[in-house]
Amino acid sequence: MAKKLRVGILFGGRSGEHEVSLLSAASVLRAIDRNKFEVTPIGITKEGRWLAGDDAQKLLNGEAEKMRGAKASGAKLLAEGLPALLMPGKSLDVIFPVLHGTFGEDGTIQGLFELAGVAYVGSGVLGSSAGMDKDLMKRLFIEAKLPIVKHVTLLRSDWELSPRKAVAQVERELTYPVFVKPANLGSSVGISKAHDRQELKTALDLAAKYDRKLVVEQGVGGEQGASAREFEVGVLGNDAPEASVVGEIVPGKEFYDYEAKYLSKGPKPVIPASITRAQSKEIREMAVAAFKACDLAGLSRVDFLMEPDGKQRIYLNEVNTMPGFTKISMYPKLWAATGLNYKKLITRLIELGLERHAERSRTVYSREE
Repeated sequence: MAKKLRVGILFGGRSGEHEVSLLSAASVLRAIDRNKFEVTPIGITKEGRWLAGDDAQKLLNGEAEKMRGAKASGAKLLAEGLPALLMPGKSLDVIFPVLHGTFGEDGTIQGLFELAGVAYVGSGVLGSSAGMDKDLMKRLFIEAKLPIVKHVTLLRSDWELSPRKAVAQVERELTYPVFVKPANLGSSVGISKAHDRQELKTALDLAAKYDRKLVVEQGVGGEQGASAREFEVGVLGNDAPEASVVGEIVPGKEFYDYEAKYLSKGPKPVIPASITRAQSKEIREMAVAAFKACDLAGLSRVDFLMEPDGKQRIYLNEVNTMPGFTKISMYPKLWAATGLNYKKLITRLIELGLERHAERSRTVYSREE
């Protein structure tokens, strides 16, 4: 009988998407192929405390209050347990970081894995950072000649120092409605739609709670204020990525925010999307191009906007390097519709993480004598 690979499922974290991570990890732990993998849950509390074993399971079950008072002897902390867990050949063969947002998919935890020399699922330090920073991401899209909506980037310090000047810049370069986002966050946390100057100010204040860079995007709409159609594609692979079928999101609210993604019982996603074959081909090719432009690996959900008018121009919105893995998440649904079910998708992602680690291991980091 083949030896099982030892997989660490890492979840929680200090970001505003802590609860989403718990939901995603719970789904992965239920679905992962136990015949192939020996699984170790590893949790990070909102305070940054690292937990394993029973303590990690308690965190996953939502017993966060009990974890706050946990003694060091009852938990494997970063200073004690994590280095041992990460040492190649000792405890884990690969880590699946089911972490969303800051400190999870922004390159920070990936840097730790790189230092430890351990295989992990998903993009590396550069790709994770680029895929997290909406300002930098857009610069890479422009360099790759991919179509994006007009936008303005503001620094939180500039907004706080001179609100009037910041608003004037947005109104000079864009027209209402606009979307205001923290540059470095996911799951639509801190995102608002502003229809006028007062709503813009409120939206900038909200976004400024979550990041030092604020991105304001031109709304995509048609005549009489019609909303843009929203499409999503799953990309899977390393150096030769592939795109899933195209899905469409029909939000129950005015736009696809955090509540619509994870809390509401609104309209179901439409998979595959009702679009022409040519439109599907264009979107899927753009998804792969975006994946490559940001130097991503493993997985990404790529989001698009289509004008609702007769022109139906398609714009690349953003990439998400660790999309949600809850039972209502789009990424696994897209791949299920493409022919790869949830359990096999998890297995494939682990295989891709190991493949990428093997490829990195070929690189020489010091001068050969």
